Amino acid sequence: MNLKMKLNPALKPGLSAPMLKRLLIMLALTAVVFGGIFGFQAFKAHMIKKFMATNKAPPVTVSAIKAELQPWQPQLSAVGSVRAVRGVDVTSEIAGLVRALHFKSGDRAKDGQLLVQLNADADVAQLHALQAAAELARTTFERDQAQYEIQAVSKAQLDADAADLKSKQAQAAQQAAIVDKKAIRAPFAGRLGISLINPGQYVNPGDKIVTLQELDPVYVDFSLPQQQWARIKLGQKVIAATDTYPGESFDGRITAIDPKVDPQTRNVQVEATERNPRRRLLPGMFATVKIDSGSSERLLTLPQTAVTYNPYGDTVFLLVAGGKGPDGKPKLVAQQAFVTLGPTRGDQVVILKGVNEGDLVVTAGQIKLKNGSEAIVDNSVQPSNDAAPAPVDR
Repeated sequence: MNLKMKLNPALKPGLSAPMLKRLLIMLALTAVVFGGIFGFQAFKAHMIKKFMATNKAPPVTVSAIKAELQPWQPQLSAVGSVRAVRGVDVTSEIAGLVRALHFKSGDRAKDGQLLVQLNADADVAQLHALQAAAELARTTFERDQAQYEIQAVSKAQLDADAADLKSKQAQAAQQAAIVDKKAIRAPFAGRLGISLINPGQYVNPGDKIVTLQELDPVYVDFSLPQQQWARIKLGQKVIAATDTYPGESFDGRITAIDPKVDPQTRNVQVEATERNPRRRLLPGMFATVKIDSGSSERLLTLPQTAVTYNPYGDTVFLLVAGGKGPDGKPKLVAQQAFVTLGPTRGDQVVILKGVNEGDLVVTAGQIKLKNGSEAIVDNSVQPSNDAAPAPVDR
């Protein structure tokens, strides 16, 4: 036994030859199984890598534009409201019954034109009585003045006659003013609105009769932030527009700047006077205002659709040369770039940093891109790139 163990060290006491044989067979089978598993996994990884290498994503179709320098006029924008240079709601100063209307709704009124006549019969009669009393007082004063010259009456009597004459004349003048107020006249020339009263109607003091507006020129009132106060001055050109007349503008000038800043909004109030010869702008209209500020520049612009706005920074996709494709033609590859934006104008935005003149920039379809994506440019449909877009009826 000792001689066999020396010749075969694998043989140990208690381990027979059949058991050793079965152990070796089991180890061999285990090695074969694990070897097959690892071999299969390696083969699968190799085949996946080969498939991915030969199965690239197809090129993405996008529209693109070359970044170019364009003339840029710095402008200030604001929202304003149209106001008449002179406008008033005509009212009655005293109560009375409407006897006659001397205008029609929408008429042009002249300065001082009679608009409404209130019933003044009793007032006119009283005026005549007071005028007669004043005339009698004048006659008495003149008679006593002649008698005073020959010492027939005292100086005190003459003074009393003079005071009575002035009192009677004042009463007649007061009554004449009341009669005059019964005739309501236009305080200035302008266009009348819609009549709110009718003959026979009783009006009270302050009751609105009709609106009167002078429409050429008109004011446009708007506010600007205090940061922009230094960029405006009297006489500066103002272009106003309203959605009532799409595509049209009205030229004017700044005529007044409020000398204080509103402490609640930190805005300064500005008044512009706009020409309105056709009287198309009406008081109360909403208007957008643009003010040319500073000299014209040449800035790099892109359509706003080219920019992807993100909390961590605004980006665009550039198309750069990426070698040649299988057909030998040059291919374009997308490259994302962070940009610094400037002011906007219509559909355009100024690019201050991140894009150079002549760079090919994706304007639509960038949502399908990532860094390294191959792209094909198709500009058959392009996003709007208008500096001054106007609404279009479709």
